[in-house]
Amino acid sequence: MDAYVQVSTATETEEQAVALAGPAVERRLAAGAQVIGPVTSVFWHLGAYGTGVEWQLLLKTTAERYPELEAYLLEHHPWDNPEVCAVPLVAGGDGCLKWIRDSVKDPVGEAG
Repeated sequence: MDAYVQVSTATETEEQAVALAGPAVERRLAAGAQVIGPVTSVFWHLGAYGTGVEWQLLLKTTAERYPELEAYLLEHHPWDNPEVCAVPLVAGGDGCLKWIRDSVKDPVGEAG
């Protein structure tokens, strides 16, 4: 059985979140993405307590493709040390899971 994950990160603006999401999906690192916001975040960062308004980015992928997606997000994120987390999808509709699996297949070597 394939393993699936939902990956999250956040950005300062909606435009930054969309700019990260588009190439991730185009490159088949994620099947799809949702930009949610604005959201209020409460956090510790660099030893200081803070709050802020952010835009959350959620992406669906397979565990197999996660390392490439993480590397992409860390390389292209506008922040120096962004939160990038993955949580397992423990269940999902067959059609949804098939969509994720089929969408993130590495196209290298495939006809098309």
